[in-house]
Amino acid sequence: MCAITTNTDIPQAEIDAYIHRAVDKFGVEPSHIDIKVDGDEVELDYEIPGMPFHRLRRITGYLAGDVSRFNDAKRQEERDRVKHGV
Repeated sequence: MCAITTNTDIPQAEIDAYIHRAVDKFGVEPSHIDIKVDGDEVELDYEIPGMPFHRLRRITGYLAGDVSRFNDAKRQEERDRVKHGV
């Protein structure tokens, strides 16, 4: 459950709708939402937890993070290629 900060009392159903909106938009539940209500306008400030970084490399003409999804022929091609040092 994410932490909520607001400058006014709003119904829980509305807060749940803001959380659902964040999940739809970012693909993950925010760790914190700051809700500021100013008349008819609502300002939402989401704090999204850190997402893991996945390294992509060009391997035998394909962008890949690793070779786990390669078939046997593509794995052999990767083993046989000339690897250049920097």
